Amino acid sequence: MPSSAPENSTATPSTMPGTIAAPARRRRAPSRRGKPDALLHHSDQGSQYTSQQFQELLAENGVTCSMSRSGNVWDNAAMESFFSALKTERIKDKRYRTRDSAKADVFDSIELFYNTVRRHSTIGYLSPVEFEKNVGLA
Repeated sequence: MPSSAPENSTATPSTMPGTIAAPARRRRAPSRRGKPDALLHHSDQGSQYTSQQFQELLAENGVTCSMSRSGNVWDNAAMESFFSALKTERIKDKRYRTRDSAKADVFDSIELFYNTVRRHSTIGYLSPVEFEKNVGLA
């Protein structure tokens, strides 16, 4: 069964290697369905995801780590598609005055449009919220 759109973290560190873990620990991404039985975090092999601090955060929270193989862009195709749509449909040519205004705009885009209105071909041209209702997840 196809899955609905990914729920994305709002952690946006101002520096890269290893620093994503602390903000993510303080601000857990809300879930419409409560705590899942299992959670998979898929990423590329960027230094922020391979850092010991981030790997410990995943392990402490029972999250399974999955990483793209080196040089294989297809491993992360779903997220690449999501970020491409976000960039072209929402933030292209925008200039944000503050990090907080950028985060708020991206959050609105995901929660008020991408998950509720935007149709996704991989789930029968439904929005993720409609798909979840149809399969009894909502």
